[in-house]
Amino acid sequence: MKSKNEKKRGSSAPKGGPKGKKFSMKNDPFFETESKKRRKMAYGDDDIESGGSEEEAEILGGSDAGGGEQDEDEIEETPGEIRKRVATELLDKMRAIARREKEDKDGDEEMEDEGARDSLVAKILQQEQLEESGRIRRVIASRIKKPETADGFKVLVKHRQSVTAVALSDDDLKGFSASKDGTILQWDVESGKTERYQWPSEDILKSHGAKDPRGRSKKHSKSVLALAVSSDGRYLASGGLDRHVHLWDVRTREHLQAFSGHQKPVSCLSFRQGTTDLFSGSFDRTIKYWNMEDRAYIDTICGHESEVLTLDCLRKERVLTVGRDRCMMLFKVLDQSRLVFRPPPTSLECCCFINNDEFLSGSDDGSIQLWNVLRKKPVYVVRNVHALLPVGQNVEQNGSENIPDNGLENDDHKIEGYNCSSTYSWVSSINVCRGTDLVSSGAGNGCVRLWAVENGKKDIRPLYDIPLVGFVNSLAFAKSGQFLVAGVGQEPRLGRWGRLPAARNGVAIQRLELL
Repeated sequence: MKSKNEKKRGSSAPKGGPKGKKFSMKNDPFFETESKKRRKMAYGDDDIESGGSEEEAEILGGSDAGGGEQDEDEIEETPGEIRKRVATELLDKMRAIARREKEDKDGDEEMEDEGARDSLVAKILQQEQLEESGRIRRVIASRIKKPETADGFKVLVKHRQSVTAVALSDDDLKGFSASKDGTILQWDVESGKTERYQWPSEDILKSHGAKDPRGRSKKHSKSVLALAVSSDGRYLASGGLDRHVHLWDVRTREHLQAFSGHQKPVSCLSFRQGTTDLFSGSFDRTIKYWNMEDRAYIDTICGHESEVLTLDCLRKERVLTVGRDRCMMLFKVLDQSRLVFRPPPTSLECCCFINNDEFLSGSDDGSIQLWNVLRKKPVYVVRNVHALLPVGQNVEQNGSENIPDNGLENDDHKIEGYNCSSTYSWVSSINVCRGTDLVSSGAGNGCVRLWAVENGKKDIRPLYDIPLVGFVNSLAFAKSGQFLVAGVGQEPRLGRWGRLPAARNGVAIQRLELL
């Protein structure tokens, strides 16, 4: 027995190791102190085959053809080092801006105190963060120069059928537009040069996740009703009559994925600011929540009793929606709760956020409503916004006093003089220049109106009228506030209950000058 126990004790060795040798922690790779990422690997000439071509030499950045060595810092840059480098570049950029502002103010004198310059940089960064979050509002409406009547909207891009949606990238350089014939165009804001998105074949659509079409149709309908572009400018989302949300790559203009789930046409889309999260609204009375980066479905939001027409969202996980059930809803996604806002007896057509606590809506009776999250009724209502004047009478553009706004409430005009119940006077689109007090609204009465939302006064003040013939189905402000883009058509976005043969289907742009 003793000899057997001695054999067992003598033969105890780590599994997988050679017999008769004792286990040492120094030889275990788990306890090595040297990081493999920081270890410099020296490859021989026989390890890597190299063609020695000029193209490979250019890609390698001037390295030796035989050695195949690259800069170790570029290869082994950690995430922390990347964040530090990006932050340093941003600070250098802000310091250059602060230096230029100081030179403009004090002539050619340079800032001697580096601490004062850094404090100015901190103020600039804080100002940008507050504007992005919507906590403060830039006052630019009072600085808008009155547009001349002759210098109205200019057609930038032409479409065959009515334009249903327009969108702008965050850098204000690229624009996107879609029409009822299924055409999706990407265009340059300055030159107007267009590039077309090509729809893939039916087989490729099915391989990308598209379901078979319903009803008698054998092909997917290409008619587009909504567009949205992500904040980073990488993704473009489109939705329409085929009940799918389509994802496109902006850089290559290729179709990436088709997301099914809605049972009826997709009527509205909006990316959450600073993310790739997408909200989609449909005629099936639901709002769906997606993540485009992961190509994933997240949640379905219910609440409307009729078709969802328009939605909007900011940085928070909140979505503002308008439906044909004559109510507007603010959904708090994380809390799984909602606020219901019911206007006076009218049907809402469009909505948009001003900030996290205030928003606007437009209705089919020709009125605009200003809302606050603390009240279930409108804070301020402007009636008779896009009224049709009697034949032969024109709107004077000599100031806000002569523009017909809520004059009916003040008994300044008779109701027989204006027609607000017509299809052409419905407020079909409304848009806010993000982080500012500048608002625009459009209809089919032949003009786009600019408004100023008074900060703290709970008031909407009319500014100017800009002539534009046609149904204004979509509006988009540049982030800088230097121009306004309108999607115009001969027919309304969601139907054919009106037609203006004199209108031109396309995208029109209006330059705005700041005083």
